Amino acid sequence: MTKQKGKLVYSTQTGDRRKRTAPPGPRSSLPPAQHNLKIMRDRKGRRGKVVTVISGFTLTEVDLKALAKELKNLCGAGGTAKNETSGQTIEIQGDHRDKVAEKLKSLEYKVKFAGG
Repeated sequence: MTKQKGKLVYSTQTGDRRKRTAPPGPRSSLPPAQHNLKIMRDRKGRRGKVVTVISGFTLTEVDLKALAKELKNLCGAGGTAKNETSGQTIEIQGDHRDKVAEKLKSLEYKVKFAGG
């Protein structure tokens, strides 16, 4: 309870109110041969728009963003690199599974197609 401009103000929130950020990625990147990546096409929660999702990375945040930029330039599309609690993913707008798989294989990543 605090006083603000002559009025009592009550807060229903308890505990820490600071903005929570995603946990930082690993401190060092694994070599490409030790990754088992899954490439899938997804459109859930995107108003029917198709997105290519690559998951299974164990990279530092800098390496993840650099790889995402390289893949986006290859496909000529937008996208994002996400570092979430469920894992690291790269999303590229559009269905570019074949291009992405070829590029990742040339970089010596192990790649599998997932989903339908």
